[in-house]
Amino acid sequence: MAQLPARPTSASVAAFLQKAASVPALRPGVHRPARMIFAVDATASRQPSWDRACQLQTEMFLAAAAHGGLEVQLAYYRGFGEFAATPFIADGALLAKRMAGVACQGGQTQIGKVLQHALGEAAKERLHALVFVGDAVEEAADPLCHLAGQLGVRGTPVFAFQEGHDPQAASTLKQIASLSRGAYAPFGAGSAAALRDLLRAVATYAAGGHGALTRLGSPAARALAAQLPAPAA
Repeated sequence: MAQLPARPTSASVAAFLQKAASVPALRPGVHRPARMIFAVDATASRQPSWDRACQLQTEMFLAAAAHGGLEVQLAYYRGFGEFAATPFIADGALLAKRMAGVACQGGQTQIGKVLQHALGEAAKERLHALVFVGDAVEEAADPLCHLAGQLGVRGTPVFAFQEGHDPQAASTLKQIASLSRGAYAPFGAGSAAALRDLLRAVATYAAGGHGALTRLGSPAARALAAQLPAPAA
């Protein structure tokens, strides 16, 4: 698996990293923290979106802290067939540093590799959720839906968060979410607040379950909860 390459750090990201470094790492409790993959499209012109996600991903750790904590694996694709993933990380500041070292490159989407990788991780140990953030789908829908169904069987819901309004991408991402027993949500390009609330909601669900998501009570939490299967009685 490819190592995350380095890139020059922008002034805004450097300032964020300095701030994030002052936040102590969240300590897991008695129980093992939930495991989640955070997969982000790193193709072409998505560098501003990538940097935005870099600055917001700490929200996932903060949201999960009250429910036993969270371990997040960053995954991304870019360029000509390049796919990479970090180890699972329980520290938002460390994950931010890893993200800050990545520069987006042109290429086609590789969502199939993301889903296949998630299946491999779920086979090793329970994977509580897969979050995907992207704006396009350039692959055939049927193979992606087949992989999504396999994730659903393994109990790993996909939370597909689409930036922008591409209707073809929306159709496929909704199917992926549904077949995996997850949820889909769009957010506007440049809408940091919407993405922040979605990341908080899915981290709360991964670490605390359906009940914790319902109690969160935010519009994003309600939108995701409405799509998820009702918990068993």
